[in-house]
Amino acid sequence: MFSLFITFATAVFFISVQLLPAYAAMDYSKQSLIEIDFSGQDLRGVTFNLTNLKKADLSGSDLQGASLFGAKLQEANLSNANLRETTLDSAVFEGTDLTNSVLEDAFAFNTRFENVKITGADFTNVPMRDDVLKTLCSYAEGTNPVTGRVTRETLEC
Repeated sequence: MFSLFITFATAVFFISVQLLPAYAAMDYSKQSLIEIDFSGQDLRGVTFNLTNLKKADLSGSDLQGASLFGAKLQEANLSNANLRETTLDSAVFEGTDLTNSVLEDAFAFNTRFENVKITGADFTNVPMRDDVLKTLCSYAEGTNPVTGRVTRETLEC
């Protein structure tokens, strides 16, 4: 009887392990990840709260649903990244490359955007302060290759 129970328990364990997701969302909060290469990675749901990502390469990454609250992204490469539904509030984008990225439904109300590259970026439904919108609209151009939306229109310029 005991050996039957062990066999059953072992079978249940192996079946349940196979049904678990292949990855769990990582938490990189409050870390220094300067110049890290996360290009082309699946980073959905990952937490980067208050993380230093200066000069990080996140180009082509899928960051959908990730949290970058208060993250420092100076000179980071986020070109062609999926930033849908991300939390970007209080993040610092200085010299950041957002070329052709999709930020649809991201939250960026208190995000700082200075000297960013936004050609082809899609900002559909992204709440931002009026002064930030005015600045971004002054140099917004291009059409996003994924969504087909014009950057100026997504910013409601």
